[in-house]
Amino acid sequence: MIQFDENNEVITEREYRAILVGLEFGEDISYSLEELARLAEAAGCMVLGKMVQSAERRNNATYIGSGKTAELAEMCESMNADTVIVNEELSGIQLRNLEDALKVRVIDRTILILDIFAARAVSGEGKLQVELAQLQYRLPRLIGFGRSLSRQGGGIGTRGPGEKKLETDRRHIERRIDDIKAEIKRLTGTRNVQRARREKNEIPVVALVGYTNSGKSALMNRLLSLSEKEDKFVMEKDMLFATLDTAQRGIRLSSNHEFVLIDTVGFVSKLPHSLVKAFQATLEEVRYADLLLHVVDASQEDREFHIDITKSVLSEIGAGSKEQVLVYNKVDLLDSEPETVKMLLRSGSYETVCVSARRGDGMEALAELIQRKVFGDRITVKLLIPYDRGDIVSYLCEKAVVTEKEYTEQGTLLTAEMSAADAGKYRMYQAD
Repeated sequence: MIQFDENNEVITEREYRAILVGLEFGEDISYSLEELARLAEAAGCMVLGKMVQSAERRNNATYIGSGKTAELAEMCESMNADTVIVNEELSGIQLRNLEDALKVRVIDRTILILDIFAARAVSGEGKLQVELAQLQYRLPRLIGFGRSLSRQGGGIGTRGPGEKKLETDRRHIERRIDDIKAEIKRLTGTRNVQRARREKNEIPVVALVGYTNSGKSALMNRLLSLSEKEDKFVMEKDMLFATLDTAQRGIRLSSNHEFVLIDTVGFVSKLPHSLVKAFQATLEEVRYADLLLHVVDASQEDREFHIDITKSVLSEIGAGSKEQVLVYNKVDLLDSEPETVKMLLRSGSYETVCVSARRGDGMEALAELIQRKVFGDRITVKLLIPYDRGDIVSYLCEKAVVTEKEYTEQGTLLTAEMSAADAGKYRMYQAD
């Protein structure tokens, strides 16, 4: 059974030895397979080799052709492999037939990602969301899944709902799915109450989105350090899907503006639809955000591909039209940093900033950009508040940015930057 310690390091009873398999339909899948290899390693597998077949279509019975299946069986035997990981989602019949032919464990990309999520989910809601995705994935595969549903001894692809749940009848699994959905709906209601409270208090929300391992958590920690809130740091690690649970932190800029920063789960190519659907309740926080910080690993050659994947997932969850800032992170890892940074700043249809969360480069520019985007509609007014309305003074000191305060015979004279709504609400106290 693969496990993770408190630092998200893989703990395994033994290391699984895997061969990766993919089909090419006229397009190069080398990057996709490289990403699959990193996912496999994140799950505790040693990748022994890869097999790629060029084809016009998938084989309905075994995914790859009969000749390639026989070749793969020989490859598994000669390399002493115990696992085959397929780069796409397979049907239950394909999984069963491949296992029968290869005599080794066969898992697909979806099972692999779900397994990593199951291992790293920490919160109760996160675990429920992953279990829901696993059950929704396995439900249509009860017929034809064969030995894959009765694997013993743990290993990749067996984590989560457990053997007993997967070996019960369809109605039992459907009841469990209904129970999980009901519990997630209850938790969503709690989150809606929290969101309504933020909206009532006019606290803006900024959400970090982007490809997995682009440095979102590191960026959140760097912004927290600007607010001198090091005790609120979130876990950051150079690995795929290091964090899954949504983190929310209050950030105060040097201008005294405050907002809530939300860190969300990272995206990846071919992210299972069942997983996106299961995490819909959590990801809806992105839909209600006032601004999205789209974080991109600038050191990756395939950064444009990462951007496209993130845009695709954002559209899928209904956040594709949200205002975004493109944040190129890890510029300290670029070989030709100055030239590449200039090129990145000119690219794209969004406002762009280049930063290094590790070194702190560009963080002031990012803070200024957030301030302009989120608080740009604030107006500065001068108000004379009578002494018997100390509640208004307290409110403005908490919700507005007070730049001047003077106590006069008539009352408290304030110069403050506030929302247009507050300015209209207290216009009767406006001073000449």
